[in-house]
Amino acid sequence: MRNFGVTENYLNKFLNKVKKITDIYLKELDYKFLCDFENYLANYWPVGHPKALSQNTIMKHIQRLRKMVTLAYHMEWIPRDPFVRWKPVYEKKQREFLSENELLNMETFEFSIERLERVRDLFVFSCYTGISYVDIMNLTEENLVLGMDGGNWIYTKRQKTKSAVKVPLLGKAEEIISKYEGHPMTEITGTLLPVITKEKLNVYLKEVAHFVGIKKNLTFHMARHTFATTITLSNGVPIETVSKLLGHSKIATTQIYARVLEHKVSNDMDILKNKLLKNKNERIKKAD
Repeated sequence: MRNFGVTENYLNKFLNKVKKITDIYLKELDYKFLCDFENYLANYWPVGHPKALSQNTIMKHIQRLRKMVTLAYHMEWIPRDPFVRWKPVYEKKQREFLSENELLNMETFEFSIERLERVRDLFVFSCYTGISYVDIMNLTEENLVLGMDGGNWIYTKRQKTKSAVKVPLLGKAEEIISKYEGHPMTEITGTLLPVITKEKLNVYLKEVAHFVGIKKNLTFHMARHTFATTITLSNGVPIETVSKLLGHSKIATTQIYARVLEHKVSNDMDILKNKLLKNKNERIKKAD
């Protein structure tokens, strides 16, 4: 709702400054209106922002407008869909993630500042579980259950999509939970891990990156990409399983996170070469 409110605010500014009106009938919306609105957003520089709106942000705003207009069309409030010829254009962006070495360096680095150590632990926990910031902050002992394999699992529900998430805990994730068991911060909040605001978390992660020597723009969401790419897919976990662990309803969503690393391609091709060679040798033996 907050995001739709931001889009509504841009629409009002567009109507006032470009169209010189305060309102417009739905039936007056046409292809030119959409193009003009897109052009307005492309040239708009939000106050206090370090840069103008990106192409993908512009598309998001128009996508929200489209959702409302499509609803109006389905409700038969307008006779035609003004978006019928309009096509969104998104820029493909490479999603950042930590490599195996970068993650290991972060895990083993000894921080002299306890605040940064806690931030590192939260980030690493997400790297080994794929659980998002908001869902980690809500984890309690009730979410820690004994799985069908006899090991500890996290059972939770994604706040964003309400979809169920069941994640078996890897060794590092279990270590971090044990570390904060009985900790003064978790005792107060009743959570498995220390609670911190997302804004502070992302600010402190910049300090963590500086100390560890990571040159990438470290954000907490990068942990989910690291889980999808470095921890699971590059170690042979099928994308269907990764999708389930991340709580995605569609494989296509998981593919945004997932990158097949070069060494994974190399390993898979080596397996294929060996298999082809074995088949060839067997055929030769049979022929003899």
